[in-house]
Amino acid sequence: MIGCAGAGKSTLSRSLSTRLGLPYISMDREFFWLPGWKLRDRTKIKRMITDAVAHDRWIMDGTSPGTLHVRLPRADMVIWLRISRLMCLWRIVKRRILYAGKSRPEMTDGCPEKIDLEFLRYIWNFERTEKPEIIDGLNKYGVDLPIVVLRNPSEVRALLARIETEV
Repeated sequence: MIGCAGAGKSTLSRSLSTRLGLPYISMDREFFWLPGWKLRDRTKIKRMITDAVAHDRWIMDGTSPGTLHVRLPRADMVIWLRISRLMCLWRIVKRRILYAGKSRPEMTDGCPEKIDLEFLRYIWNFERTEKPEIIDGLNKYGVDLPIVVLRNPSEVRALLARIETEV
């Protein structure tokens, strides 16, 4: 599951995990962040991701274009949430209010929800800065993978409804 912060990657991943009986892996919680918003060593991150994707079944949420070469060869499908930046920003603000002073479930304990200018810029510029790297990774490492692109909440609901009827 890839997409901008606030797109709904974690929410959709947890929902799919429950519906499909697949283990859910949050990249932020499991690989990237240590308490106090300290970023784990990049070499260790890649090793941990490699170990995680060695399992046959999983749903992993997190964009991290620099790790697509590790994840995509082991994936069966990519869901790319391309939700509008205004919706992502709204969700980030809502999330900040909801988890004020606390870590959300898909984040490492000791990393309370926060918003800063750098994070807002990341969201605002996501399509311009991250999309080319994502597309490059998909073209190099996921050429045969089905890619489901969801652009709004109604498309997400439709996917979940379709899964409900087929599972």
